[in-house]
Amino acid sequence: MSDSLLIPLPFSVLASSSGSVPAQCRVRRGVVPAALLLAAGLAPALGHAQILDDSTKVRYGAHTTFVLKERDLLREDTLGRMVDTTLTRLPQQRYWAHDTTFQQDLGNFGTASRRLLWEPNLKLGARPGRTVFDKYARNAADVPYYDTRSPYTFFRFHQGNPYEQIFELSYARSLKKHFNAGFAFERFGANKAVAVTNTKTGQVEHNNFLFFVRYDSPEGRYHAMANFSTARHRAAEQGGIIPRRLTPDPENQDDYDENGNIILSQLFDYQRETVRLVGAINRDDRDEVRLAHTYRLLGRGLTAFHIIDWSRQQNKYTDDKLTFDDGTSRYDKRLQNLAITDDRAEFRQLENTLGVMGNSRSVAYRLYGRQRTYSWRNQYRTGVVPLTEEVDAFPRETGTQLFVGGTAAFRYKQFAIETVGEIKPTADLTNLANTEYLLRGNARLGPLSGEILFSSYAPTLTEQRFSGNHYIWDHTAGSAAPFENTNVQQVRVRAAQQLGKHYLEAVGTVANIQNLIYYSARPDAFQVAGPQQLGTSRQLTTLMARYRLTWGKFVADNQATYTLGAGDDNPGLRIPTLVGESRVYYQGYLFKKALLGQAGVQAYFHSRWKAYDYSPSIQQFLVQDRFTVRNTPVADVFVSGDIGSLGVFLKMAYINQFLPQSGYFATPYYAALPRRFEFGIRWQFFN
Repeated sequence: MSDSLLIPLPFSVLASSSGSVPAQCRVRRGVVPAALLLAAGLAPALGHAQILDDSTKVRYGAHTTFVLKERDLLREDTLGRMVDTTLTRLPQQRYWAHDTTFQQDLGNFGTASRRLLWEPNLKLGARPGRTVFDKYARNAADVPYYDTRSPYTFFRFHQGNPYEQIFELSYARSLKKHFNAGFAFERFGANKAVAVTNTKTGQVEHNNFLFFVRYDSPEGRYHAMANFSTARHRAAEQGGIIPRRLTPDPENQDDYDENGNIILSQLFDYQRETVRLVGAINRDDRDEVRLAHTYRLLGRGLTAFHIIDWSRQQNKYTDDKLTFDDGTSRYDKRLQNLAITDDRAEFRQLENTLGVMGNSRSVAYRLYGRQRTYSWRNQYRTGVVPLTEEVDAFPRETGTQLFVGGTAAFRYKQFAIETVGEIKPTADLTNLANTEYLLRGNARLGPLSGEILFSSYAPTLTEQRFSGNHYIWDHTAGSAAPFENTNVQQVRVRAAQQLGKHYLEAVGTVANIQNLIYYSARPDAFQVAGPQQLGTSRQLTTLMARYRLTWGKFVADNQATYTLGAGDDNPGLRIPTLVGESRVYYQGYLFKKALLGQAGVQAYFHSRWKAYDYSPSIQQFLVQDRFTVRNTPVADVFVSGDIGSLGVFLKMAYINQFLPQSGYFATPYYAALPRRFEFGIRWQFFN
């Protein structure tokens, strides 16, 4: 289920991933042919960006450039949101990628990652199950489209010396009233910090190109949004630091691993450490084309809509150095080839969604049916080097799935109720227990809201079956150990209120999870035992609290999440008991209000927990019981400023290194980056 279909929220103020803010005026639409867009080029836009007279400064700016998304189209919302010009998120690395949730990664930007806190799965049907690079990929259903009175150019560049670099450039323009087009190019990379003689040695490289268009018919009955994106992600896998075994010190037992023979604090020599893998590469290639369009049949009460989406995801893992110098294997198994690994998986799908919808001031609804045609292929290469023979690990899986669903919403004054439902019907009446469905309802009264969720979803395609050079399993129907659907029942209550200088928010969640599927590590070594399914249900309780104080020019923003039920005693789900983030800064104007500046400190903290281990060859995080990641806080000091359309920041990241130790682990035996200087700029041109 796409994000735009999942959450109707026709009466809520939505914030985009870029932090744009709602506008209070109607969006003006313009037109220009795509050929004129390319002919105009970026150089003239940049060349004339700063030659402004007083009338131009007043006429064009953030107040004349608006962002619209597919979810706005499906609510028939003609109000845009002004582009983000705030400073708050600019120096925060969590907002540098497309997924802004708290994440566990491998210690460097662009490496494999997973969401740290509990979130239920909301997608039904066939799914590839390769998600460790999702954080860096654009969501085609969430692409921003623009309505501009003048050409709009966005540019940002971040540099974390010498490890991280981010570059993004986007351009959009419209003429007349009906057509807007633009493009975006994004590139980021990361250099190795561990086991390398030169810190300019690349570890991650990501390139993404996006082209988007939006069209509104002159009479206002037909609206369309379309985008095409292609992304290429390449990550060198290091497999973690190889621990050095030393004689235990009885007087300092807290500095040793669970077996008492590895001094963890001495594994932060970074460049001088030794890693498990030296020739392994993971590639994640994605292509997607998406079109969403609507046609008004009978005013706002009856509108037809159609969404077509084609996507492709290919994952490839290669390693041409499977043994150490002494001839011992870097892997516990080599099933297909003793000299080289070349495992591949490819998922393709074509989705067609057709439905009707209606929107009024008090009532909104949407009904739809969706057809998904997909193919799944798992291959490995074998033979002598160079490998020339591609072998299908199992016959290519193809299928067609049907879904029906809808949304409904009602609002009266401060009361609102919203519902979402979707089901994947099955013709097998003897197996109704594995019917996939999603039902979610939300009620809101002023600052209070409550939500209930019931879902049942099938295992991913990778969880069901996999075969490669190092691991193999089969949990499909008819196998010796077939997996069943995972079921989730969840209740969430939220309260949020602004009280003068104070903003208070609290969210409580209770979830019951049945038949949870997870990947596990072997108890005697950091190797994969394969996917497992819990036969019993597990209860999870979370409480999130946020407090923000604005006192004159002083701002303190604190957030913490407490989780109960996902500790060491939970065999399939691990979450730190406490995860917190705090920002304290001073902001104000300088130079006769020509510069808005912020200066402060931000800190992140999580409690001790047995963090997930990571297996590069299958691109999955594993539940393990041998390594405890400690509760080292990480603090950054930053200064940021906004001069007209230019935003800049300077930051010293992990300033508390050596207090108390010289590093910390993001994942078992994956050291996070050391102290470093980071800077960045964000420049927006509105003409």
